[in-house]
Amino acid sequence: MFWSLQTKIKLTRILSICTLLGCIQSGISCLLIYFFKKKIKNQKKYTAPSSLPPVTILKPLANTEPLLYEALQSFCEQDYPDFQLIFGVQDKKDPAIEIVHHLQNQYPNRNIKLVINPKIHGVNRKVSNLINMFAYAIHDCLLISDSDIHTPHQNYLRETIPLLDNDNVGLITSLYSGLPYESSIVQMLASAHINYNFMPGVILSRYLGRQDCFGACVAIKRSILMKIGGLKALLPYIADDAKLGELIRKQNLEVVLSPSIVKTTVSENTFQALYKHELRWNRTVFTVEPLGFTCSFIQLPLFWISLAVLLNPLKKKSWINFLSCWIFQSICCLVINKKIKLDLKLIPFLLPLRDWISASIMMRSIFKEDIEWRGQKMTFKKNQGSNS
Repeated sequence: MFWSLQTKIKLTRILSICTLLGCIQSGISCLLIYFFKKKIKNQKKYTAPSSLPPVTILKPLANTEPLLYEALQSFCEQDYPDFQLIFGVQDKKDPAIEIVHHLQNQYPNRNIKLVINPKIHGVNRKVSNLINMFAYAIHDCLLISDSDIHTPHQNYLRETIPLLDNDNVGLITSLYSGLPYESSIVQMLASAHINYNFMPGVILSRYLGRQDCFGACVAIKRSILMKIGGLKALLPYIADDAKLGELIRKQNLEVVLSPSIVKTTVSENTFQALYKHELRWNRTVFTVEPLGFTCSFIQLPLFWISLAVLLNPLKKKSWINFLSCWIFQSICCLVINKKIKLDLKLIPFLLPLRDWISASIMMRSIFKEDIEWRGQKMTFKKNQGSNS
């Protein structure tokens, strides 16, 4: 199919506008991350132990995964006067049990409990696991964290939990960056999605007034959790973190960001694994916020400028614009890398491929309803529920 010159000119202009908007967003987001981290550095102060409330940390587990020991250990190493660690599994043969036993032996002075309970309460197995664990929580302040999350330093609890003392705050959620298990191409591509699309987009959306909740690390008071119906209120939902944030906001309480950025292990070893993971992720976001998800296509400037090059491959200006966009995006990524202390030097060379992968997965997620998570098949519905 051949387009007329007039049509090509119009399409090129549209693609150029999309590219420009994407670059502007990248630049703004990069600056916001810089000032976010700078603000944290300026606010870091020692908090007296007497003003730090005791906290129970709930870590639901399911099988082993790369860097699981290191992730769990980072919570054991917290410099905090009084905290309880509860690890939960639903299978007595789960290999994660051995890691928990090792941590119990390594940290005999820590209050570490292992809960093994196969009971399934509803569709969401992670929430079922949490319900089983919750019966053993002894403190009023709760921190719920995914198994693959690493704390950035020993003061994470000190910087996060005291924020719950504000009467207007109902929930603390943590921003997270991607930590590759190995320096493979697939894992660098997966990390790039988290660090240069998701994380900057979240910070920008916060400045625009959104208060989303992210399940990586969530801090909440027991009384508030009970007021919204407890963990059982989250059972019918795949996007349990988004539902939790929604229920908190309905109480006229704020969902605020922790001043610390945690890290999530990126362990995908194949493009197929990357595709399945990001498809589930994108499909969840689209179900929760279809308009915002659609608008996020603008975050892919190298995709748009690539289309412009394909439309006008013989024009020198097309290639100059493409290279200029690529260089600009690379600079933004390197700045973010420096701020979150990740050494991903090859990422700039992979950015065009990353944008094309993101675009294809985002398009697929709009139409695909079935997803797979930890071997469990689920179907999204408009109310964010699921059938297994």
